[in-house]
Amino acid sequence: MEHIDLKVLRTLLDWRVAGRRALLATVVRTWGASPRPVGSIMALGEGGAVVGSVSGGCIEDDLVDRYAQACEGLPKPDGAPRLVRYGVSADEAHRFGLPCGGTLELLLEYDPAPVALEALVRGVAAGRLMRRTVRLGDGAVSVGIAASPAALEMDGTSLSATFGPAYRMLLIGAGPLAEYLAAMALSCGFAVTVCDPRQEHRAAWSLPGVSVTADMPDDIVSGFQPDGRSCVVALTHDPKLDDLALLEALASEAFYVGAIGSRRNNEARRARMMAHFGHTEGSLARLRGPIGIHIGSRTPPEIAVSVMAEILAVKNGVELPQGTSVAQAKRLRDGRPGECRQSSPIGPSPGAQASTSH
Repeated sequence: MEHIDLKVLRTLLDWRVAGRRALLATVVRTWGASPRPVGSIMALGEGGAVVGSVSGGCIEDDLVDRYAQACEGLPKPDGAPRLVRYGVSADEAHRFGLPCGGTLELLLEYDPAPVALEALVRGVAAGRLMRRTVRLGDGAVSVGIAASPAALEMDGTSLSATFGPAYRMLLIGAGPLAEYLAAMALSCGFAVTVCDPRQEHRAAWSLPGVSVTADMPDDIVSGFQPDGRSCVVALTHDPKLDDLALLEALASEAFYVGAIGSRRNNEARRARMMAHFGHTEGSLARLRGPIGIHIGSRTPPEIAVSVMAEILAVKNGVELPQGTSVAQAKRLRDGRPGECRQSSPIGPSPGAQASTSH
């Protein structure tokens, strides 16, 4: 599944190359509660075609009507971007379905030049971080490679936004849990790679849109070159596969590094890394395990929801409340008799698949 921003830009480019008029809308400011964050984009084409979203459906219909009027019978816009604000009053917020007190401001660009769009799409599709700057006075656009991600910036003369390649997820192990987690990651805009040298596990893989490789995990992590938009998740329960991959990942800039497993197995992994690879408690601080948030997961799809939620929280800079993680929840539960020592957040049900057990 293609990342939504790239899908919007690619569709907009296709319309413009075909000679069709089109509009690019960007959320540039929000006040109070807002359904979509700053930087969200949407493209409108002739005839009311829409791709992307700037309000989760609240104001898109009004934008379609505005653009239809601009295309039918009214003078063609002069090329200069225009700012439009929704939800200034309580009546407007209610009319457009915005949250109570929510206001957002959009920049509308009419008929963006295909040349600059093509350079932007080509760069992002090739895995490069790109910066797009539009001049507010006349709509002139410049595109170049960005050194690092940056928040959208707008002053009195221009607006600049970075567009990056999709976030990447590297999964070690091709079992059922990996397949559910990969499906969720794809739907969230991640590019997913699965590594498993075990042919019997790879042979059962059925999810399209994922790169599957048979190379050794530590070699794959090294070649993957995880950056700040990457996460590495070990799911095999086999130290020969998981540990070396995690060691490589911990030396990278990956925003999330974690492994499935019981607390006992995760503690044993940390002990091995400190005894044989020179790690310390401090250097292992960002190694997550048992991974996931505590939602009572018992089956592979439920566990995948738990893990994906934690990954997204870390990606989005959300600090989860105390006791939310699986590890914390289990520590709070230490005094309970008969506690399971399985890899799922609560422990697998009697019918759980083999990928959730040790």
